[in-house]
Amino acid sequence: MEDEGATRDHVGSLERGLAVVEILARHPAGMTLTEMAEEAGLTRAGARRFLLTLVTAGHATQSGRLFSLSPRLLTVARTWLDGSSIWTFAAPILREVAARLNEACSAAILSGEDVVYVARVPGRRILSVSLEIGTRLPAYCTSMGRILLSGLPPEDLETFLAKATIDRRTPKTILERALLAEAIRKASADGFAIVDEELELGLRSMAVPINDRTGRIVAAINVSTQSARFTVSEMSEKILPVLLGAKQRIEEFFFV
Repeated sequence: MEDEGATRDHVGSLERGLAVVEILARHPAGMTLTEMAEEAGLTRAGARRFLLTLVTAGHATQSGRLFSLSPRLLTVARTWLDGSSIWTFAAPILREVAARLNEACSAAILSGEDVVYVARVPGRRILSVSLEIGTRLPAYCTSMGRILLSGLPPEDLETFLAKATIDRRTPKTILERALLAEAIRKASADGFAIVDEELELGLRSMAVPINDRTGRIVAAINVSTQSARFTVSEMSEKILPVLLGAKQRIEEFFFV
């Protein structure tokens, strides 16, 4: 009976209309009526009705023979994001990482010379400062910062390296800008970054990027731990696979 009810309530035309929207999203340069009919498995008349309905509703535009999504859908998405941060939905994934490793797990974005925490699941107290959503830390000496900097266009990274304030936080902090550039390039090549006691003595952290569907780095997630609990090599063996699994789940949920 439940299956019959679900079938009765299923609106096939809405489902096909949403499929048309998704197809248009994959073709930002626009599509012709014939191309849409072929890709969506519709008749030309059916594809025409869906496309013209989207145009009338303001969710698509028509230029000659080409149909494209309109900025109105960006407004819809932005409204959803404003009310429901993706990190609200990604938080369970970060909690799983923290529970599995018994360590803190966080997410951050780049803002100027700093990283800004957008999500955090606390673990053991390993920092002298309290970290919470909105906390800012210098990008140059943090694992998430190195990852986020590795995603900058070359000219923006060059500007950062030339102008950033770089202070000695610990005896291990990299101060030479050429060495810092090398560490950022290594993070880009490796696909992860490890910062070993450069922010605070006794603290090691590992971060991986969160990429959108174009491959652009939009955020980073990390695990922070005490240097007595994990060596650098153990972090690569035990923490990295867990972080990469979380990265994949977040990207698949939000960006695929």
